[in-house]
Amino acid sequence: MKTRITELFGIEHPIQCGGMLWIATPELAAAISNAGAMGNLTSGNYNSGDELREAVDRTRELTDKPFIVNITTMPSIRLPVELLQEFFRVCCEKKVTAIEIAGAPVDTFLGPEYLPLAKEAGVKVLHKVGTVKHAVHAQKVGYDAVTVAGFEEGGFPHKDNVSVIMLVPKVAEAVDLPVLAAGGMVDGKSLAAAMALGADGMMMATRFLATKDSGVHENIYKMLIAKNEMDTGLGLRKLLGNFGLQVRALRNEIMLKIEEVEAADGDFSELFPLISGERAKQAWQSGDAEHAMLTVGQSIGRIADVPTVAELVARIVAEAEQTLADMSKKING
Repeated sequence: MKTRITELFGIEHPIQCGGMLWIATPELAAAISNAGAMGNLTSGNYNSGDELREAVDRTRELTDKPFIVNITTMPSIRLPVELLQEFFRVCCEKKVTAIEIAGAPVDTFLGPEYLPLAKEAGVKVLHKVGTVKHAVHAQKVGYDAVTVAGFEEGGFPHKDNVSVIMLVPKVAEAVDLPVLAAGGMVDGKSLAAAMALGADGMMMATRFLATKDSGVHENIYKMLIAKNEMDTGLGLRKLLGNFGLQVRALRNEIMLKIEEVEAADGDFSELFPLISGERAKQAWQSGDAEHAMLTVGQSIGRIADVPTVAELVARIVAEAEQTLADMSKKING
């Protein structure tokens, strides 16, 4: 399946893994890239530029295929702006295939000199957006592609609560950039639907979490299979609202507690112990799905097994091709 996304990144299939804190490691990134899709190495897993350099090198030991590095441009205690700027420079220095920016635009959050730095290094830059105006801005300042994320996605969707089925065609009509669809993407039907909406491929995260290569605890796999699309919820609207964001995560004991704190106008000092990324880091390995903010999307409603990445990607591509063929038969009789 050749699209503008496969041509831009030099990949075989128009499928990209999204950023996943603690999960999108060199091992998972390489497994996805080796399957012909676009693996993701999440910079937030690391505490210094040197650690990220080592992770890039480790990924290249495991694959000679393209992969993308996620940099989340949001205010953070553990990851200050100066460190995110260093991550960006490391990616350019190491000449990774691409950088995925999730959050505020590079030019306003990191500085106007960073996109030109990437272009000089031959590194593509993609922006994950949740509105049409942000996609238009991405094209204006020189991004190479955009991921259009509906509020179905796990993580930090835009507070406007617009679905991917509405956003993707509007963005595809508004910009002349390769477009990935994100939010609820899970299988070949999703990929076919994304392309029908005008996208050039899709981005998935929760579905790649539910693969043997993600290396999470067996209880997490069981949870992902057992839960449905109603078992995630939106929260942190007050804390993140000023940044135009909110969080979608598993509706568990911690998220219910977070809702209580926000409803009582609790401040950041009360919320921080509940939303700390260290909780999630421990939960993925311990299997305790109740006491950490686990950012998964509504796509859990269509996850029924835990294949390897290679099996999943092959199945998605075959199903997408069959779905598109079936659509043609329906149209043509």
